Amino acid sequence: MILDLLFPNRCIHCNKIIDPELLVCGLCFNQIHFTHYDYFENNPIKEKCNLFFPVENTFALIQFEEEGLSRKIIHDLKYRSREKVGKILAGWATERLDFKNEKPDLLASVPLHPRKLKERGYNQLHLFTETLSAFYNIPFDHRLIKRNHYSKAQALKDKKHRLESSNTFSVTQAVTGKHILLIDDVFTTGNTVSSIAWEILNAGDNRVSVMVMAVDV
Repeated sequence: MILDLLFPNRCIHCNKIIDPELLVCGLCFNQIHFTHYDYFENNPIKEKCNLFFPVENTFALIQFEEEGLSRKIIHDLKYRSREKVGKILAGWATERLDFKNEKPDLLASVPLHPRKLKERGYNQLHLFTETLSAFYNIPFDHRLIKRNHYSKAQALKDKKHRLESSNTFSVTQAVTGKHILLIDDVFTTGNTVSSIAWEILNAGDNRVSVMVMAVDV
């Protein structure tokens, strides 16, 4: 309580004091551009993924904008040690995503290389994934996918290098006959999810769907 008085939680956009469980104030919340994608219907992510691999369904929570509030949200989560942002984003997602009677069998988040995980102290996708798992009652596995090489963060690369990069991933265990929802933070070129999707698809008779916090296409 003393810490709350000395260091009150503030809106990351306008700096107004807000409830400890919130990320932005009501006025700034209205500036967030949610995508309103239908998980089962065609959308820009599904169109792009289908160019690289067979995808079942796709969903993005918000539109990523370089000069907008969405960028502040993602950067607070990834680079400013605000892991709880992941839980807040997951809460927003549960209000907008209905799997109906076609829930995936497993949630799998894009992994960090062990060196990057040590540097950051946490994987920004884990709390997001775990919150979704509890809400929808879908198991998750943070160890299903392994990143084999250390690389510069996507956000720190220019667009040309993001297109040229090819991160190498591998599936760490036998998995077959599963519908796996692959979770990432920002969808840009689709290189990362494509690389992982093919590892999952080639591992057995699996299906892949994609869910991201933000989309930049």
